[in-house]
Amino acid sequence: MIDIIYQDEAIVVCVKPFRVLSTDEPGGMPDLIREAIGQPEAKVRTVHRLDQVVGGLMVYGLTGPAASELSRQIREDSFLKEYQAVVHWRPQYEEGTYIDLLGRNEKTRKTYVAKYPGKGIQQAVLHYRLLDNKDGFSLVEIRLETGRTHQIRAQFSHRGMPLAGDRKYSKYPDPQEWQIALWSSHLKFTHPDTGEEMDFRLDPPDTQPWTLFQG
Repeated sequence: MIDIIYQDEAIVVCVKPFRVLSTDEPGGMPDLIREAIGQPEAKVRTVHRLDQVVGGLMVYGLTGPAASELSRQIREDSFLKEYQAVVHWRPQYEEGTYIDLLGRNEKTRKTYVAKYPGKGIQQAVLHYRLLDNKDGFSLVEIRLETGRTHQIRAQFSHRGMPLAGDRKYSKYPDPQEWQIALWSSHLKFTHPDTGEEMDFRLDPPDTQPWTLFQG
């Protein structure tokens, strides 16, 4: 059973577990939400995504108009999404912005930083802030300005700082029991029906490598 943080007739805010699909496939988050709220026929609409291996806060629409309004806020950058991540090594600066051109290799299902514009190449922008550094790892807070596939993972890996526990973009031999250290920690948006500001925060789980920076 998943954790429901907030629910009303229009939206549901919940915690996506690691290794669960965020979209409406069998066993994906909409299925789990229907089970958790006890409404097997509910229309649970996906408005944003997290990689299957990533966990943390998500919001779903329970009506068509609510989902459309949330999607509009995301398109127009009035929907705040922040993440925490543990990366290998340390960023050069305490805070900064990464701007890259990203492409996608569909054969390897990996995102890469491209040198030049071209077909399928999209600009990717994120802002980061260093929160802590310990034992060769850094805890960073990340705000996405764009939402490209695997954006955070690819941009940090390109700079020699792959995420801890990332089997796809890192060559470091992190322990097999580590989940990828990327967590959706903060959502802020306008309620699609009431116009109220909705603000949700959730700390990463009490597991390695997050425990390096807890307590």
